[in-house]
Amino acid sequence: MRKDTAAGEGKELVIGQSKYLRQAQGMVACLLLLVSVTAARPPQKQKLVVAIQPTFAVAEMLERAKPLEQFLEQKLGDVDVEVYVPLSQAGVIEALRFGHAHAAFMGPWAAQLAVEMAGAELVLAEVREVLIDGKPAQATYYYSYWIVLPSSPYHTLAELRGKRACFPSPVSGSGYVGPLGRLVETKLLNHTEGQEANPQQFFGQVLFAGGYGQCWQALQAGQVDVTVIAGDVPARLYHTVLENSRVLDQQGPLPSHAVLVSRELREPLRSRVVEAIAALGAPEHRPLMRTFISGIFVGFERSSAEKHLAAFRRYLDLTGLQFTERIGR
Repeated sequence: MRKDTAAGEGKELVIGQSKYLRQAQGMVACLLLLVSVTAARPPQKQKLVVAIQPTFAVAEMLERAKPLEQFLEQKLGDVDVEVYVPLSQAGVIEALRFGHAHAAFMGPWAAQLAVEMAGAELVLAEVREVLIDGKPAQATYYYSYWIVLPSSPYHTLAELRGKRACFPSPVSGSGYVGPLGRLVETKLLNHTEGQEANPQQFFGQVLFAGGYGQCWQALQAGQVDVTVIAGDVPARLYHTVLENSRVLDQQGPLPSHAVLVSRELREPLRSRVVEAIAALGAPEHRPLMRTFISGIFVGFERSSAEKHLAAFRRYLDLTGLQFTERIGR
Protein backbone atom coordinates (compact mmCIF):
# COMPACT_ATOMS: atom_id res chain seq x y z
CA MET A 1 0.00 0.00 0.00
CA ARG A 2 2.77 2.41 0.89
CA LYS A 3 4.61 1.27 -2.23
CA ASP A 4 1.70 2.28 -4.45
CA THR A 5 1.45 5.62 -2.69
CA ALA A 6 5.13 6.27 -3.16
CA ALA A 7 4.87 5.40 -6.82
CA GLY A 8 1.92 7.78 -7.19
CA GLU A 9 3.78 10.54 -5.46
CA GLY A 10 6.79 10.00 -7.72
CA LYS A 11 4.60 10.21 -10.80
CA GLU A 12 3.01 13.43 -9.57
CA LEU A 13 6.49 14.86 -8.87
CA VAL A 14 7.67 14.09 -12.40
CA ILE A 15 4.53 15.63 -13.87
CA GLY A 16 4.93 18.73 -11.65
CA GLN A 17 8.56 19.15 -12.65
CA SER A 18 7.66 18.86 -16.32
CA LYS A 19 4.93 21.48 -15.89
CA TYR A 20 7.29 23.95 -14.18
CA LEU A 21 9.98 23.24 -16.77
CA ARG A 22 7.57 24.08 -19.60
CA GLN A 23 6.55 27.29 -17.79
CA ALA A 24 10.19 28.28 -17.28
CA GLN A 25 10.98 27.59 -20.92
CA GLY A 26 8.02 29.75 -21.93
CA MET A 27 9.19 32.59 -19.72
CA VAL A 28 12.72 32.39 -21.16
CA ALA A 29 11.30 32.46 -24.67
CA CYS A 30 9.23 35.56 -23.84
CA LEU A 31 12.26 37.29 -22.33
CA LEU A 32 14.38 36.48 -25.38
CA LEU A 33 11.64 37.84 -27.65
CA LEU A 34 11.41 41.03 -25.56
CA VAL A 35 15.18 41.50 -25.63
CA SER A 36 15.32 40.98 -29.40
CA VAL A 37 12.51 43.50 -29.99
CA THR A 38 14.14 46.05 -27.67
CA ALA A 39 17.51 45.56 -29.33
CA ALA A 40 15.98 46.05 -32.77
CA ARG A 41 14.30 49.33 -31.74
CA PRO A 42 16.55 52.37 -32.42
CA PRO A 43 17.52 54.44 -29.35
CA GLN A 44 15.26 57.43 -28.71
CA LYS A 45 16.77 60.73 -29.84
CA GLN A 46 17.44 63.54 -27.41
CA LYS A 47 15.39 66.68 -28.03
CA LEU A 48 16.76 70.21 -28.24
CA VAL A 49 14.41 73.21 -28.25
CA VAL A 50 15.86 76.51 -29.46
CA ALA A 51 13.80 79.61 -28.65
CA ILE A 52 13.99 82.72 -30.82
CA GLN A 53 12.59 86.06 -29.73
CA PRO A 54 9.81 87.18 -32.10
CA THR A 55 10.66 89.88 -34.63
CA PHE A 56 7.85 89.22 -37.12
CA ALA A 57 4.93 86.80 -37.64
CA VAL A 58 5.46 83.50 -35.81
CA ALA A 59 4.37 81.33 -38.76
CA GLU A 60 6.84 83.09 -41.04
CA MET A 61 9.65 82.75 -38.52
CA LEU A 62 9.02 79.02 -38.12
CA GLU A 63 9.10 78.56 -41.89
CA ARG A 64 12.37 80.46 -42.15
CA ALA A 65 13.77 78.45 -39.24
CA LYS A 66 13.67 75.11 -41.06
CA PRO A 67 17.23 75.45 -42.44
CA LEU A 68 18.40 76.29 -38.91
CA GLU A 69 16.80 73.12 -37.53
CA GLN A 70 18.32 71.04 -40.34
CA PHE A 71 21.80 72.49 -39.80
CA LEU A 72 21.78 71.81 -36.05
CA GLU A 73 20.40 68.29 -36.50
CA GLN A 74 23.14 67.56 -39.03
CA LYS A 75 25.84 68.89 -36.68
CA LEU A 76 24.49 67.14 -33.58
CA GLY A 77 23.57 63.88 -35.31
CA ASP A 78 21.51 62.11 -32.66
CA VAL A 79 19.40 65.10 -31.58
CA ASP A 80 15.92 66.15 -32.69
CA VAL A 81 15.95 69.97 -32.97
CA GLU A 82 12.84 72.13 -32.70
CA VAL A 83 12.71 75.93 -33.08
CA TYR A 84 10.21 77.59 -30.76
CA VAL A 85 8.94 81.15 -31.29
CA PRO A 86 6.95 82.53 -28.31
CA LEU A 87 4.64 85.52 -28.71
CA SER A 88 6.94 87.76 -26.68
CA GLN A 89 10.48 88.14 -25.38
CA ALA A 90 9.09 87.36 -21.92
CA GLY A 91 7.95 84.03 -23.38
CA VAL A 92 11.55 83.19 -24.28
CA ILE A 93 12.65 83.91 -20.71
CA GLU A 94 9.88 81.73 -19.27
CA ALA A 95 10.72 78.91 -21.69
CA LEU A 96 14.31 78.88 -20.40
CA ARG A 97 13.14 79.15 -16.81
CA PHE A 98 10.81 76.15 -16.90
CA GLY A 99 12.91 73.94 -19.16
CA HIS A 100 10.68 74.28 -22.22
CA ALA A 101 13.66 75.62 -24.18
CA HIS A 102 17.31 74.61 -23.90
CA ALA A 103 18.93 77.45 -25.86
CA ALA A 104 17.82 80.89 -27.02
CA PHE A 105 18.83 83.84 -29.20
CA MET A 106 18.13 87.05 -27.24
CA GLY A 107 18.62 90.80 -27.10
CA PRO A 108 20.66 92.23 -24.20
CA TRP A 109 17.77 93.26 -21.94
CA ALA A 110 15.95 89.93 -22.27
CA ALA A 111 19.30 88.15 -21.85
CA GLN A 112 19.95 89.96 -18.58
CA LEU A 113 16.51 88.97 -17.29
CA ALA A 114 17.06 85.36 -18.36
CA VAL A 115 20.28 85.27 -16.33
CA GLU A 116 18.59 86.81 -13.29
CA MET A 117 15.20 85.06 -13.38
CA ALA A 118 15.82 81.79 -15.20
CA GLY A 119 19.37 80.99 -14.13
CA ALA A 120 20.37 80.81 -17.80
CA GLU A 121 24.00 81.08 -18.87
CA LEU A 122 25.24 83.43 -21.59
CA VAL A 123 27.69 81.46 -23.74
CA LEU A 124 28.03 83.36 -27.03
CA ALA A 125 27.95 87.05 -27.97
CA GLU A 126 27.01 88.23 -31.44
CA VAL A 127 29.77 89.88 -33.47
CA ARG A 128 28.20 92.47 -35.74
CA GLU A 129 29.15 95.04 -38.33
CA VAL A 130 28.97 98.35 -36.49
CA LEU A 131 30.26 101.89 -36.79
CA ILE A 132 32.42 103.21 -33.98
CA ASP A 133 33.45 106.85 -34.25
CA GLY A 134 32.23 106.73 -37.83
CA LYS A 135 34.51 103.85 -38.81
CA PRO A 136 33.36 100.32 -39.77
CA ALA A 137 34.19 97.66 -37.20
CA GLN A 138 33.28 94.11 -36.26
CA ALA A 139 32.55 94.00 -32.54
CA THR A 140 30.25 92.66 -29.84
CA TYR A 141 29.44 96.22 -28.75
CA TYR A 142 28.64 99.66 -30.18
CA TYR A 143 27.65 103.20 -29.14
CA SER A 144 24.64 105.44 -29.58
CA TYR A 145 24.59 109.21 -29.95
CA TRP A 146 22.44 112.19 -28.99
CA ILE A 147 21.96 114.33 -32.12
CA VAL A 148 20.38 117.64 -33.16
CA LEU A 149 20.09 119.33 -36.54
CA PRO A 150 23.13 121.40 -37.64
CA SER A 151 21.08 124.60 -37.31
CA SER A 152 19.96 123.77 -33.77
CA PRO A 153 20.77 126.42 -31.13
CA TYR A 154 21.54 123.66 -28.60
CA HIS A 155 25.14 122.52 -28.05
CA THR A 156 24.91 120.48 -24.84
CA LEU A 157 22.41 118.06 -23.34
CA ALA A 158 21.89 120.43 -20.43
CA GLU A 159 20.43 123.03 -22.80
CA LEU A 160 17.67 120.62 -23.82
CA ARG A 161 15.85 120.71 -20.50
CA GLY A 162 12.15 121.22 -21.18
CA LYS A 163 12.57 120.53 -24.92
CA ARG A 164 11.15 117.75 -27.12
CA ALA A 165 12.91 114.37 -27.47
CA CYS A 166 12.33 111.25 -29.57
CA PHE A 167 13.29 107.70 -28.59
CA PRO A 168 12.84 104.65 -30.86
CA SER A 169 11.35 102.33 -28.20
CA PRO A 170 11.07 102.01 -24.41
CA VAL A 171 12.65 98.53 -24.64
CA SER A 172 15.62 99.61 -26.79
CA GLY A 173 18.96 99.26 -25.06
CA SER A 174 20.85 101.66 -27.30
CA GLY A 175 17.89 103.92 -28.02
CA TYR A 176 16.46 104.32 -24.52
CA VAL A 177 18.20 102.50 -21.63
CA GLY A 178 21.67 103.80 -22.52
CA PRO A 179 20.58 107.38 -23.33
CA LEU A 180 18.48 107.62 -20.16
CA GLY A 181 21.39 106.22 -18.17
CA ARG A 182 23.59 108.93 -19.64
CA LEU A 183 21.19 111.62 -18.42
CA VAL A 184 21.31 110.16 -14.91
CA GLU A 185 25.08 109.72 -15.12
CA THR A 186 25.57 113.40 -15.98
CA LYS A 187 23.14 114.37 -13.19
CA LEU A 188 20.73 115.99 -15.64
CA LEU A 189 18.02 113.53 -14.56
CA ASN A 190 17.38 112.43 -11.00
CA HIS A 191 16.65 108.80 -10.19
CA THR A 192 14.93 107.90 -6.93
CA GLU A 193 15.81 104.47 -5.55
CA GLY A 194 12.99 102.00 -6.12
CA GLN A 195 11.48 104.00 -8.98
CA GLU A 196 12.10 104.18 -12.71
CA ALA A 197 13.90 107.20 -14.13
CA ASN A 198 11.39 109.31 -16.07
CA PRO A 199 12.64 111.29 -19.10
CA GLN A 200 9.65 113.62 -18.78
CA GLN A 201 11.25 115.02 -15.65
CA PHE A 202 13.93 116.49 -17.92
CA PHE A 203 12.30 116.88 -21.33
CA GLY A 204 9.10 118.83 -21.88
CA GLN A 205 7.78 116.23 -24.35
CA VAL A 206 8.81 112.62 -25.01
CA LEU A 207 7.93 110.70 -28.18
CA PHE A 208 8.43 106.97 -28.84
CA ALA A 209 8.37 106.72 -32.63
CA GLY A 210 8.98 102.98 -33.16
CA GLY A 211 12.45 103.11 -34.70
CA TYR A 212 15.57 105.16 -35.38
CA GLY A 213 14.41 106.05 -38.88
CA GLN A 214 11.12 107.39 -37.59
CA CYS A 215 12.88 109.50 -34.93
CA TRP A 216 15.20 110.90 -37.59
CA GLN A 217 12.19 111.89 -39.68
CA ALA A 218 10.62 113.57 -36.65
CA LEU A 219 13.81 115.55 -36.06
CA GLN A 220 13.99 116.63 -39.70
CA ALA A 221 10.33 117.67 -39.64
CA GLY A 222 10.90 119.85 -36.60
CA GLN A 223 8.57 117.75 -34.44
CA VAL A 224 11.32 117.21 -31.85
CA ASP A 225 14.51 119.00 -30.83
CA VAL A 226 16.76 116.02 -30.16
CA THR A 227 16.90 112.29 -30.85
CA VAL A 228 19.26 109.31 -30.74
CA ILE A 229 21.04 107.28 -33.43
CA ALA A 230 22.94 104.03 -32.83
CA GLY A 231 26.02 102.52 -34.39
CA ASP A 232 24.23 99.25 -35.15
CA VAL A 233 21.72 100.63 -37.66
CA PRO A 234 22.24 100.06 -41.41
CA ALA A 235 25.30 101.98 -42.61
CA ARG A 236 23.29 104.03 -45.10
CA LEU A 237 20.95 105.36 -42.40
CA TYR A 238 23.83 105.92 -39.99
CA HIS A 239 25.87 107.99 -42.46
CA THR A 240 22.83 109.89 -43.71
CA VAL A 241 21.94 110.88 -40.17
CA LEU A 242 25.44 111.83 -39.01
CA GLU A 243 26.21 113.77 -42.19
CA ASN A 244 23.10 115.86 -41.62
CA SER A 245 23.17 116.29 -37.84
CA ARG A 246 25.41 117.31 -34.97
CA VAL A 247 26.42 114.99 -32.11
CA LEU A 248 25.98 116.36 -28.59
CA ASP A 249 26.92 113.31 -26.52
CA GLN A 250 27.22 109.52 -26.62
CA GLN A 251 26.71 106.43 -24.44
CA GLY A 252 28.16 102.94 -24.46
CA PRO A 253 29.59 100.46 -24.96
CA LEU A 254 26.24 98.75 -25.55
CA PRO A 255 26.07 94.94 -25.99
CA SER A 256 24.95 93.04 -29.08
CA HIS A 257 22.59 90.04 -29.03
CA ALA A 258 23.59 86.82 -27.30
CA VAL A 259 23.02 83.06 -27.11
CA LEU A 260 21.97 81.64 -23.75
CA VAL A 261 21.54 78.04 -22.60
CA SER A 262 19.23 76.67 -19.93
CA ARG A 263 20.51 75.21 -16.67
CA GLU A 264 18.61 72.06 -17.72
CA LEU A 265 20.99 71.50 -20.66
CA ARG A 266 23.56 69.05 -19.32
CA GLU A 267 26.94 67.86 -20.47
CA PRO A 268 28.05 66.41 -22.82
CA LEU A 269 25.17 67.72 -24.96
CA ARG A 270 25.65 71.26 -23.67
CA SER A 271 29.16 71.65 -25.14
CA ARG A 272 28.08 70.08 -28.41
CA VAL A 273 25.15 72.50 -28.73
CA VAL A 274 27.36 75.53 -28.07
CA GLU A 275 29.87 74.32 -30.67
CA ALA A 276 27.10 73.73 -33.22
CA ILE A 277 25.58 77.19 -32.75
CA ALA A 278 29.02 78.82 -32.86
CA ALA A 279 29.54 77.14 -36.25
CA LEU A 280 26.61 79.19 -37.57
CA GLY A 281 29.00 82.14 -37.49
CA ALA A 282 30.70 80.88 -40.65
CA PRO A 283 30.32 83.30 -43.61
CA GLU A 284 28.10 80.91 -45.58
CA HIS A 285 25.49 80.98 -42.80
CA ARG A 286 25.31 84.76 -42.37
CA PRO A 287 22.20 85.26 -44.53
CA LEU A 288 20.33 82.71 -42.39
CA MET A 289 21.49 84.16 -39.08
CA ARG A 290 20.69 87.71 -40.12
CA THR A 291 17.06 86.58 -40.11
CA PHE A 292 17.17 85.51 -36.46
CA ILE A 293 19.89 87.58 -34.76
CA SER A 294 20.29 90.93 -36.51
CA GLY A 295 20.69 92.32 -40.01
CA ILE A 296 24.37 93.07 -39.34
CA PHE A 297 25.38 89.66 -37.91
CA VAL A 298 28.86 88.40 -38.85
CA GLY A 299 29.60 85.72 -36.25
CA PHE A 300 29.79 84.61 -32.62
CA GLU A 301 32.37 85.05 -29.89
CA ARG A 302 32.67 83.08 -26.64
CA SER A 303 31.55 85.25 -23.76
CA SER A 304 29.72 85.40 -20.44
CA ALA A 305 27.05 87.53 -18.81
CA GLU A 306 29.67 89.14 -16.57
CA LYS A 307 31.68 90.26 -19.58
CA HIS A 308 29.05 90.96 -22.21
CA LEU A 309 26.30 92.60 -20.15
CA ALA A 310 28.32 94.56 -17.58
CA ALA A 311 27.88 98.00 -19.17
CA PHE A 312 24.19 97.37 -19.81
CA ARG A 313 23.60 96.31 -16.19
CA ARG A 314 25.19 99.57 -15.11
CA TYR A 315 22.67 101.57 -17.15
CA LEU A 316 19.83 99.53 -15.67
CA ASP A 317 21.13 100.22 -12.17
CA LEU A 318 21.40 103.94 -12.95
CA THR A 319 17.83 104.18 -14.26
CA GLY A 320 15.92 101.48 -12.39
CA LEU A 321 14.08 100.71 -15.63
CA GLN A 322 11.81 97.65 -15.73
CA PHE A 323 11.25 95.58 -18.86
CA THR A 324 7.78 95.91 -20.40
CA GLU A 325 6.58 94.96 -23.85
CA ARG A 326 3.47 94.89 -25.96
CA ILE A 327 2.41 91.35 -26.86
CA GLY A 328 0.88 90.49 -30.21
CA ARG A 329 2.00 91.03 -33.75
